[in-house]
Amino acid sequence: MWKKNKTLVILLAVAILIKLFSLFPDAVERYYTHGLYGVTSSVQRALFGWIPFSIGDLFYGIAILFLAYKLFDLIKRLIRKQTNRQYWIGGARLFAAIFLWVYISFNGLWGLNYNRHGIATDLGLQVQPYTKDDLLAVMQTINDRLYTLDSTGRINRASLHKKRILFAGAINAYDSLALHHRGISYSFQSVKPSLYSYLGNYLGFSGYYNPFSGEAQVNTTMPLFVQPFTTCHEIGHQLGYAKENEANFAGYLAAKSSSDAAFRYSVYFDLYSYSWYYLYRQDSVLARQFTAALPVGVKKDYVELKEFLRRHRNPVEAVIDKLYGQYLKANQQPSGKLSYNEVIAWLIAYYKKYGAAAI
Repeated sequence: MWKKNKTLVILLAVAILIKLFSLFPDAVERYYTHGLYGVTSSVQRALFGWIPFSIGDLFYGIAILFLAYKLFDLIKRLIRKQTNRQYWIGGARLFAAIFLWVYISFNGLWGLNYNRHGIATDLGLQVQPYTKDDLLAVMQTINDRLYTLDSTGRINRASLHKKRILFAGAINAYDSLALHHRGISYSFQSVKPSLYSYLGNYLGFSGYYNPFSGEAQVNTTMPLFVQPFTTCHEIGHQLGYAKENEANFAGYLAAKSSSDAAFRYSVYFDLYSYSWYYLYRQDSVLARQFTAALPVGVKKDYVELKEFLRRHRNPVEAVIDKLYGQYLKANQQPSGKLSYNEVIAWLIAYYKKYGAAAI
C-alpha cells in the first residue's frame, strides 16, 4: 500500500510546503521572485526562446489530446461496462498525481509570483483608494497623449504585421525602461505568436504566458493597434508580475518608454478604456463627453475593435470568460477579470508621485 501511494504522499507534502511558503510575501519576494524564479525563468527563455514557434503551445496541444483520449477511453469503457473498483482507484490515483504535478510545477516555475509584494513595492508607490478628481486628472492626461499620438502613432502601424518588428519593438521598449527603472530588466527574450491565435479570437484571449516553457505568446490576429501593449503586458508576466493589474502596469511603463509612437499609442488606447470604465460607473454623462472629445482616428479604432470582438463573440467565450475570472480570483485577484482595469489605481499613484509629465 505504501509503495503505491509513496509518490502521492511526497507530492502532497511538497504541495503543502509550497502553499505554506506562499503565505509569507516577504519570503516569496526575496527568495523566490528575486532568487529562484530569476534563475529558472532565464533558463527557460534561454532554452526555448531561439525556437521560432511556441514549444508551450505544442505542450498544451499534447495535453489536450491526452485528456481527450482518456475521456474517450472512459466513455468507451462505461458503454461496454468494463470498469471496476480497481479501475476507478487507479484513475483517481492518476488524476491526483497529475493534479499535484501541475500544481507544483505551476507554482515552482511561476505561480508563486501571485503571492509577492509586487510592482507597487518595487517602485515605492502608495496605491490607495482614489477620488473622481484623481481619475479625471489622469484621464485628461491620457486624452492629451492620444491627441498627440493620433497621427504619429499610425505611421509605423502597418510594419507591425511583421512579427519580428512587433516583438523587437517590445524588447526595445523594455531596454529603454531599464535605463530609468533598473529593477526592471528583460534578458533572454522569448516572445512568440500564439499557434492558436485564430482560435483565441473565439475564446477571448489576446495573449498569455506559459509558465511551463517561459514563453510569452501573443494573438497576432487582433487589430494591430492593440498588439504592442499586449506584447509588453505578456513580457511583464515573464518578469514575475503575475497579477494582471501589475503586468498591465509593467507593460505600460515599457510601452510609454518606447521610441516607437505605435507602442505609445497602443498603451494609452488601452488605458483610456480602463479609466473610462471607472468614470462611467461614477458619471456616465461625463464619460460620454470624454468619448465625444476623442480624436476621430481614435474613435475609428475603438469602433474597429468593438466590431472585431462582436464578430467573434460566441457562447463558448462566455464560459471561458467566467472560468478565467474564477482562476484569477483563486490567485489573489478577487476582482476577477476586472483586475486588468485596476491598473488605473497604480497609474494614479504614479501620477501623484511623479506628476502628469511622467504619465
